[in-house]
Amino acid sequence: MITPARKLQRRGRTAALLAAAFALLAACSASGPDQNTTAAADPGTGHLHGLGVDPADNAVYAAGHHGVFRLTGKKAARVADRYQDTMGFTVTGPSTFLASGHPSPADPEARSPHLGLIRSTDAGRTWSTLSAEGEADFHALEQAGSTLYGFDSQSGKLWASTDGGRSWDQRAALPLLDLAAHPQNPHTVWAATGRGLEHSTDAGRTFRAVPAAPGLVTVDEPEPGLLIALAADGRVISSRGGQTWTESGRLPEGGEPTVLTAVTAQRLLAADSTDTVYESTDAGRTWAVLHRPSAAADNH
Repeated sequence: MITPARKLQRRGRTAALLAAAFALLAACSASGPDQNTTAAADPGTGHLHGLGVDPADNAVYAAGHHGVFRLTGKKAARVADRYQDTMGFTVTGPSTFLASGHPSPADPEARSPHLGLIRSTDAGRTWSTLSAEGEADFHALEQAGSTLYGFDSQSGKLWASTDGGRSWDQRAALPLLDLAAHPQNPHTVWAATGRGLEHSTDAGRTFRAVPAAPGLVTVDEPEPGLLIALAADGRVISSRGGQTWTESGRLPEGGEPTVLTAVTAQRLLAADSTDTVYESTDAGRTWAVLHRPSAAADNH
């Protein structure tokens, strides 16, 4: 039996987690942090915003405030010595990444504080601008078949593109932390808000709250209709259609959950606010550490 006092404690802890999540999101909207890019003072990954697997070689990549990193043997190797502040990030094909964010403060070629949508076709070694430079700062990117969705932190709106991100249509305005959609049903979009889950059936033009959904900070849809998510308290939960939820496991203790990528229904990648990266191969029941930042790195 849960007493009223226990309920108040849980509510207080959840409120604190959500406040921390939104404070972190606001902080990430600022321009990239000052940094010393010398090897002796490498700042590490910085706060992580995206995880993905390159189907070209099955390598895991992490995107953070100080670049895009290839994770190998529990080490994070910065790709091409690039320090761009990578916010939204997704892998869309072999060696093909989409991202957004801010240029490194030390980048002599930077033309704007907002990168807009950028693309790499060589696993992050080089990038080209596709659109919205100087305008959009996408904090979430989701490819669903021929439709690309992006949540722009500047306008507070969901954007949609049907030409690979070269042009955009601005759709619903809503506060969100993460997006999910599946290529087989690209008009259905799910949005984790930290306080619950929103659902669209018209390609993001309108959203409705999903009744009784838990406070989700990140969500993915690895199979049509199958949602896998992280709750604010670190629980790994799943649902068919969003009406009822089943807990399968929990992230290891250490920090608040921040990122989830469901490579498949069984293979999950996750990160928390300590910038530790985890991998599960049993749908979130157990987790192994892929990367843990060094204590000396200034990751925020």
